[in-house]
Amino acid sequence: MTQTIRFTKMHGAGNDYIYINTLLYNIDNPMALACVMSDRHKGVGSDGLVLIGASTVPEADYSMRIFNADGSEAMMCGNASRCVGKYLYEKGLTDKTAIRLQTLSGIKTLQLHIVNEIVESVTVDMGEPVFENDKQYLSDAGNLPRGCFVSMGNPHYVIFVDDIDVADVEHDGSRLEYNAAFPERCNIEFAEMRPDGIRVRVWERGSGITMACGTGACATAVAAAHLGKTGRSSMIMMDGGTLAIEWREDDNHVYMTGPAEFVFEGKIEIS
Repeated sequence: MTQTIRFTKMHGAGNDYIYINTLLYNIDNPMALACVMSDRHKGVGSDGLVLIGASTVPEADYSMRIFNADGSEAMMCGNASRCVGKYLYEKGLTDKTAIRLQTLSGIKTLQLHIVNEIVESVTVDMGEPVFENDKQYLSDAGNLPRGCFVSMGNPHYVIFVDDIDVADVEHDGSRLEYNAAFPERCNIEFAEMRPDGIRVRVWERGSGITMACGTGACATAVAAAHLGKTGRSSMIMMDGGTLAIEWREDDNHVYMTGPAEFVFEGKIEIS
């Protein structure tokens, strides 16, 4: 038996996902569907699939599940969460401007910034960063500088380089994703300090090179502050756009602000 599913493609700073409202549709095999729909030659094309649904706990308003382009499930995505906030508000599913979103890495609060009933940007409370000292040194990193491991609900390894334009993001990112220090694999960020902010390129586990990564932007800003390279607020310039990151002293939480955009809508038949 087949069913026709309506979907929406959105992006946050170029990090593009396909969004499906599971309040309307039952998705039995999201892993396989993510692989089919994310294919940029034979499918819709995206970094993955996001399912918007009802929360299973009273502390949250809605839930978000994320599946990478290879079908693996991610714990959190900052860019996707901003898009979910815009989706919920502009499609009339909520009139709240502060939305509590259930994710695999906990409940995240989205603060919507609205102008003339349009969500111009979203600030996400990404929670507290976690450092793990045993993952700061990699035995087979080659000639790369030593990186900084930061968990933002999902794992990130941030490497600061002198010139990001010559960094081999694909080769080194794909290799380090599977390093023995990361049993759950890892997202790899390559970052260059610049006068106007931090220029970052991302190898995202399960998806490869992406235009942006919200948790990766947070991890980079935290790593830079932790290593004394900058203060607790940074502008993170990624391939798809710029995100403002603040690591606040009062609650030790990281706050990310950035855009969310609709791309197009469509429908697909699945069995």
